[in-house]
Amino acid sequence: MGEFEDEYSESLETGFRKLDEALLSDTVKLLAPSEPIRLSPDATVDEAVTKMVDNRRAAVVIVDGAGRLIGIFTERDVLTRVVRRQLDPERTRLADVMTPDPEVLAPGDRICYAINRMHSAGYRSVPLVDADRRPMGIVTVNDVVKWLAEIFPEAVLNLRPGDRIKRPLQIDAG
Repeated sequence: MGEFEDEYSESLETGFRKLDEALLSDTVKLLAPSEPIRLSPDATVDEAVTKMVDNRRAAVVIVDGAGRLIGIFTERDVLTRVVRRQLDPERTRLADVMTPDPEVLAPGDRICYAINRMHSAGYRSVPLVDADRRPMGIVTVNDVVKWLAEIFPEAVLNLRPGDRIKRPLQIDAG
């Protein structure tokens, strides 16, 4: 093995040790999820999609009059519950197409638990709520990937010759 491979392998081993420790101790509040977009159940799909696109968000949370979480509406819901059924986004209320009473995370939940729920249940976005079930953020798969990239910076930043990094502000289907 060459010097580069030795250093890279050592870096990965260190990263795996850090990952092992972090999975068992880091909490979801370290993921620093963005402030959620809150809408009422009477808001329309069109309003939700506009806010999601304008703010580059994968989901909005639906709250009651007291600001407590009652639902979530995601990109996947747009496709499966609105477009697929040929509903009119300007007339369809979120209450009719949201996921009611979604599973949530608390700030003290470990990241490994968030990953477990996302993997096992197929979630890409999970609301983060306080003790009164008021939304504080939305934990996304992207938040977890950023956290992993911080643990494995050399593996992520060292690309093969010829590889290119996508421009961060370039919008695509992913």
